Amino acid sequence: MSVLTQLLNSFRATQPQPLPEPDAQLATGALMVRIAMSDENYQFAEISLIDKVLARLFDLDAVEAAKMRATCEKLHAKAPDTETFAALIRSELDTEERREALTALWQVVLADGEAQEKETDIVETARLALGLSVADNAAARARAEQALA
Repeated sequence: MSVLTQLLNSFRATQPQPLPEPDAQLATGALMVRIAMSDENYQFAEISLIDKVLARLFDLDAVEAAKMRATCEKLHAKAPDTETFAALIRSELDTEERREALTALWQVVLADGEAQEKETDIVETARLALGLSVADNAAARARAEQALA
């Protein structure tokens, strides 16, 4: 193979890496991305917040959290519905961890200072699939507001 052929081959697109099977962590991140993108205005503040929340929830450094978010963005694009992600979270996490995931979703909803109906609809769908109560939801929103204050 000539040097020119090798050089040209190096510029050709490679096959994309397959997406990992979602687990509770990726499902949580994908739901956060879904909420942030639901208003078709995916802002830097939301991206930054998702990275911070992923880092805190799953004990990741900044680079690991950003990579995880990028994977979650891809999963969201090819994703099952919200209920499927939430059911995956419910099957792998205990009640307190599910409450933390719900708080993370609320943080994303509130990141831009305004809760949009599309965003709150996703949170409500997730809450039901997570098996959490209305009281859990109110507490999660209050914790999210406090964390963002």
